Amino acid sequence: MMSFLNQYGGQLVTKTWEQLYISAIALLLGVLVAVPIGILLTRFPKTAKIIVGIASMLQTVPSLALLALMIPIFGIGKVPAIVALFIYSLLPILRNTYIGMNDVDPTLKDSAKGMGMTTLQSIWQVELPMAMQVIMAGIRLSAVYVIAWATLASYIGAGGLGDFIFNGLNLYQPDLIIGGTIPVTILALVVDFLLGKLEYRLTPISQR
Repeated sequence: MMSFLNQYGGQLVTKTWEQLYISAIALLLGVLVAVPIGILLTRFPKTAKIIVGIASMLQTVPSLALLALMIPIFGIGKVPAIVALFIYSLLPILRNTYIGMNDVDPTLKDSAKGMGMTTLQSIWQVELPMAMQVIMAGIRLSAVYVIAWATLASYIGAGGLGDFIFNGLNLYQPDLIIGGTIPVTILALVVDFLLGKLEYRLTPISQR
């Protein structure tokens, strides 16, 4: 292990940063798109089935095939990788947001209306906090998926820890494979842990 760090330590830091950078942008875009849409769909149940169905269909496309489909549109590099990972991140966040918002106690919604709250105030001050635990579970799941799938981004020149793994497979060097796999696993666990802490802070005390 020490010999690997001595030889590839600099590259390890760079590629870990690339992996985190690609994953973070894709996940952030997923949250910014999927959460508002999930909230909006609770007001249109019939449309919700269609949208969730489309998101489910997109996630069935093999990740390598989706990455390949991005190349004619965006070329190679980080941009097509981020777009592909963004698409993959949508379903868990969208589905959990929709479920979480729908599962909010109707009595609380009625109470918000009775207090004179507008629809937006009810969503922001009552429904969203009560659904936060479920929404964050979807975000955490997407984060783990995105970090794991980002390893495949090296196939289209996006960099990341996948470079170590695939170089190791091509050159039959187990140390490169392990040197790429272990940081990906640690990165996924650390991000999930940190998002778990964020979930705890955002969840109302009554639901903890």
